Amino acid sequence: KKKKPKLLNKFDKTIKAELDAAEKLRKKGKVEEALRAFEALVNQYPQSPRARYGKAQSEDDLAEKMRSNEMLQQAINTYDEVVSLPNVPSDLIKLSLKREADRQQFLGRMRGSLLTLQKLVQLFPSETSFKNDLGVGYLLIGDNSNAKKVYEEVLSLAPNDGFAKVHYGFILKAENKIAESIPYLQEGLESGDPGTDDGRFYFHLGDALQRMGDKEAYKWYELGYQRGHFASVWQRSLYNVKGLKAQPWWTARETGYTELVKSLEKNWKLIRDEGLAVMDKKRSLFLPEDENLREKGDWSQFTLWQQGRKNENACKSVPKTCALLERFPEATGCRRGQIKYSIMHPGTHVWPHTGPTNCRLRMHLGLVIPKEGCRIRCAQENREWEEGKVLIFDDSFEHEVWQDAGSYRLIFIVDVWHPELTAQQRRTLPAI
Repeated sequence: KKKKPKLLNKFDKTIKAELDAAEKLRKKGKVEEALRAFEALVNQYPQSPRARYGKAQSEDDLAEKMRSNEMLQQAINTYDEVVSLPNVPSDLIKLSLKREADRQQFLGRMRGSLLTLQKLVQLFPSETSFKNDLGVGYLLIGDNSNAKKVYEEVLSLAPNDGFAKVHYGFILKAENKIAESIPYLQEGLESGDPGTDDGRFYFHLGDALQRMGDKEAYKWYELGYQRGHFASVWQRSLYNVKGLKAQPWWTARETGYTELVKSLEKNWKLIRDEGLAVMDKKRSLFLPEDENLREKGDWSQFTLWQQGRKNENACKSVPKTCALLERFPEATGCRRGQIKYSIMHPGTHVWPHTGPTNCRLRMHLGLVIPKEGCRIRCAQENREWEEGKVLIFDDSFEHEVWQDAGSYRLIFIVDVWHPELTAQQRRTLPAI
């Protein structure tokens, strides 16, 4: 059994009845009354750590009730005050700092949270759980190298710590150390330790195994699906809206975006010619794919809209194409997608992968398509592009691309909102 944390020092034991009465109000959800009671205790006994902690918790509860960031900041400050008092029981220090760090993260104060977590680790160097939290703190600000050091330290102290293993494996995978990442991700998930059952770890373990040509990948995808992290073994996006129609391939009629499809197919030569002019004149406008999705080859993109924002400079190079698209807010306003040209040269293979969200569909308009050697697989079905024709698929399903032709392939990619999303969802879903 977990030991009950010791929250009272010698002095607080003498005012236990008053503390309990205030805490009872808080437990009953009488937040304002509880806060008044704890404030009175803090005024009367300024050196009482438990009264100060109760005040912080009441402010925290009230912030949630009022949805007030200002009140939450007040709670953060009060948690911090607890730790600076004399004779604070170590359990109370741990609870205060842990909650302070958590609330700072909630407010997006990642660096402040990191300082709080560093303080925790300094005060309790033998507690690996605080080091694990510190590692997450570094990951949240994108500092993978410090996170890596922290997890190496944890694993030297506790070689079987599943939480440290999955995170260490995650970092190795991000460094493209694919084979090295697999045992850490796998053993971490198998440990069943708290914090390991996360869709990202199933996603990256499966992906790493796939890249090593290991069919075990689908066992982990299946497990991720059973644990509720994926919509299916094939559809493995992690930022989803529940209940949207899910199928790998779509027809224009099924999407309801027939006007957009007609417009793209009718004007395909105009779109192609503007794209070719950009390719010829300013090759540098096409940027190499940078998400580590290629096994080999040369694949570059020229982006016109990203996350629902128009790239004005890019559109100056292809003005007619951009003018054409302005009429279709389902595409230009899709904050979870892009609109871009994509050129792929012979000898390119794109690993099996899934997009991040089920909230969009992806249209591919064929512009320059070699006679043979280019194909795309989505889930279990292969298709080929045709010049002047639009292919529509849901890129939250696993897909893979091969370019084995004798010359380049140029397509135009247009992401659109999933047709079943409401106007409200389209307005409020955060960008990806």
